[in-house]
Amino acid sequence: MNEMKENKMENPLNNHEKMKDLVKKLNSYAYNYYTLDEPLVSDGEYDKLYDQLIEMEKRENYVLPDSPSQRVGGEVLKKFEKHKHIKPLYSMDKAQSLDQLKTWYQRQINFVRDYNQSHSDKLPDPEFIIELKFDGLTINLTYEGGYLSLATTRGNGSIGEIITEQVKTINEVPLSIDFKGKCEIQGEGLMPLSALKKYNESTSEKLKNARNAAAGALRNLDPKLTKSRHLTAYFYNVNYIEAAIFKNDIQMKDFLKKEGFLVSKMNYRAKSFEEIEKRIEEISEIRSDLNILIDGITIKISDFKTRELLGFTNKFPRWSIAFKFAAQEATTRLLEVVWNVGRSSKVTPSAILQPCQIGGVTIQRATLNNFDDINRKKLRLNSKVLIRRSNDVIPEILGTVPTEEKTYEIKKPEVCPACGTHLIQNGVHIFCPNTLSCKPQLVSRLVHFASRDAMNIEGLSEKTIETFMEKLDLKEIPDLYNLKASDIIKLEGFKEKRTQNLLTAIENSKNPYLANFIFALGIANVGIKTARDLANYFKNFDDFRIASFEELKDIGDIGPITAYEIIEFFKDSHIESSLAKLFDHGIKIKYDENSFEDSPLKDKVIVITGTLSRSRKEIEADLLQRGAKVTSSVSKNTDYVLAGESPGSKYDKAKNLGIEIISEDRLKELFGGNDE
Repeated sequence: MNEMKENKMENPLNNHEKMKDLVKKLNSYAYNYYTLDEPLVSDGEYDKLYDQLIEMEKRENYVLPDSPSQRVGGEVLKKFEKHKHIKPLYSMDKAQSLDQLKTWYQRQINFVRDYNQSHSDKLPDPEFIIELKFDGLTINLTYEGGYLSLATTRGNGSIGEIITEQVKTINEVPLSIDFKGKCEIQGEGLMPLSALKKYNESTSEKLKNARNAAAGALRNLDPKLTKSRHLTAYFYNVNYIEAAIFKNDIQMKDFLKKEGFLVSKMNYRAKSFEEIEKRIEEISEIRSDLNILIDGITIKISDFKTRELLGFTNKFPRWSIAFKFAAQEATTRLLEVVWNVGRSSKVTPSAILQPCQIGGVTIQRATLNNFDDINRKKLRLNSKVLIRRSNDVIPEILGTVPTEEKTYEIKKPEVCPACGTHLIQNGVHIFCPNTLSCKPQLVSRLVHFASRDAMNIEGLSEKTIETFMEKLDLKEIPDLYNLKASDIIKLEGFKEKRTQNLLTAIENSKNPYLANFIFALGIANVGIKTARDLANYFKNFDDFRIASFEELKDIGDIGPITAYEIIEFFKDSHIESSLAKLFDHGIKIKYDENSFEDSPLKDKVIVITGTLSRSRKEIEADLLQRGAKVTSSVSKNTDYVLAGESPGSKYDKAKNLGIEIISEDRLKELFGGNDE
């Protein structure tokens, strides 16, 4: 110990000090990237510094509380602990109409006028702050000594649940701030709609909407699952602070911005009801264009002294109110529940509804999660149900409303609706165990197996697969490689050229890249990104298929749930048999470690904009295959902007920044003369 002190005196900038400097620099880069959307360095430069920090942390066995390494998601938690907030987190009273809002507004005006008439210490003329009402999960952050010490849900307003490890995975949450006193910062955890779309493209377990996705991620005991959802967070209130340093909401927001919190730019000041009404109209019009969910706006008195004098009711602050947008909800009747089986063998219910209108759209179906969901919502056939539609997704049933008409029990299915096999239940989900000859499962598996990101068998559509199953006795995936031209050409719609093209595509699929083959297998929760992570880690299929749970769970964003799915997948004797048949048919998996070492696109940051000859998803997959990095926004670190027709603002920004704009023809040159 004495020797360590002496070394520190001899070298003031010891390793721990170097680590502090490194953490400060990395957090600054992250703040500019995630919060300001103004990157200061390339991803490659950031990664080098981050790797350097991780190496030092391992060597020194020392980790700073605000190290970016604390964002990766720790071990699965055993349970949620309760925590009492320093100050209650109040909800807001709601105005459902402009008339109700105007009544509230007039009360504020009258209060300030009456107070000033009878007091010498005058209140300022009322100024109102107008903000978005975020539709996510409220989070409350506690900072002590400049570091994030605790993060909780709102709970009942007085007591919430501790979700510190989950919240640390959100890049917009500062792990340290300059203010050294104790404070509580209130905000909202959200899943951007772009992140929801990307997540659903890479997994078989689709998330229904961004609000539930964010709430589910933050209230999940596995922080790695939280991280996989790529949440964001906006902050709008200092719920408690040791020093009384703000006089109004504007000063408080400036404090939040200065300390590195993400504050919405849609934050307005108004001094008249007409201004408030105008902002409501503006926000309502652009609501559907936002990348986050909102369900209204909030209006607050800015001056803190006025707030203090107005005080609270038992439930709400008198100085704030939420104006709710017209709910996209309706009531109708539940006519039928139908059960469907998918590629994952899960049997899921859908509700058939008496047609009704929501926002000009006719609604006839709604999602149901499982049989427990049906029971929890007390659903019965002919029930009168409340449904909600958001983000243009299939509506969900919120619950039942009273009815005098007779209703009927919804019975849990005992056999598969497609093949008649007796169903099994695992937890809340019901499964059809007949993975070999249950037609919907096989059709879905084959469509997935043939898709572009998998084996890329062009021409093998769902309709074609159903025809082959009916006419050519196609029973399992390896049977694809037994198909003969003499059999196919007899089928309706198949002439010589189409038949030969399909057989050529099947033959060409026998040499897949490892990532594509892993994805083709259809393992639960293994999307193309996860498949690439697995391929880059193991580099050959044999090592992957015998990997241990401990090894798998720490790769990329996989975590214990997906690791378990992979282990269970390879335990299945039918899977083992199918793989053996595929390899007997000549499937040879390749992994070229240097496949893009010489690519002119390696580590290049590329933004795609405009209408192109192929889908963005296809082009993005080709770019990633060649080592490029595809991002959604243009910055000074962007190397190329690939522009099609009607490119929009990204094109203009690229021109202003002097970034090279390339066409599809130029991209083909960079690909090496083709786009395959």
